[in-house]
Amino acid sequence: MSSPVWTDSHCHLPDERIPGGAAKAVEAARAAGVTTMITVGCDAATSLAAIAIAEKFDGVWATVGLHPHDATDGVETISAMFDHPKVIAVGECGLDYHYDHSPRDVQREAFAQQIRLAHQLGLPLVIHTREAWAATFDILRAEGVPAETIFHCFTGGPIEATTCLDLGGFLSFSGIVTFKTATDIQAAARLCPDERLMIETDSPYLAPLPHRGKPNQPAFVPFVGSFIAALRGVTRETVAAATTASACLAFPRIAP
Repeated sequence: MSSPVWTDSHCHLPDERIPGGAAKAVEAARAAGVTTMITVGCDAATSLAAIAIAEKFDGVWATVGLHPHDATDGVETISAMFDHPKVIAVGECGLDYHYDHSPRDVQREAFAQQIRLAHQLGLPLVIHTREAWAATFDILRAEGVPAETIFHCFTGGPIEATTCLDLGGFLSFSGIVTFKTATDIQAAARLCPDERLMIETDSPYLAPLPHRGKPNQPAFVPFVGSFIAALRGVTRETVAAATTASACLAFPRIAP
């Protein structure tokens, strides 16, 4: 039997905390069977860095976005970056009411503007939401949900998961799902249909067990997938195939 092929749907390869740097991380990921990685922009600088890394490696793609922490920068700082052939989505963008690094009204406007950009450009939307589910859903409904909408690092429970799925969204689970206290997230991972299920590392953050507390990297995404396989009572090969297929649906430009 051939080894599973995995997709890391959300990582930050330019981050200097990635062990060994981007080139070593890509090499280690490929050795672990992770053939596709999506490196995500959070502002103008990290979006440019994501594009530069995506240019260097086959199987690595970039997004361009303005994170809610950086919403005060203004969406105009990223709006000229979407023409590159390796840019496959808008985001990460959304709302973060836990840290409130940008005022909430500024976060909401930047999120709405990026939803409009996704519609205008015909691109998927990558959402970050923390302690802001109701406001996130309200803005999505007001602006219209893009055809491909990904709830990255999903941290809700079954109720939030059901709403995301009813809106047509994809759920992307990070290493948090492996934590013992993450029972609500685990319940959401059980109920998510195969065709909406994705996995990610959010490297260098949120390393899964047994690597919790270490800097994360895309090579660790099989640990997330294997944990979800055990939760769902299926093989890791089943989860690898399903999550890679879902990533191709969520990000059509990466499909073979």
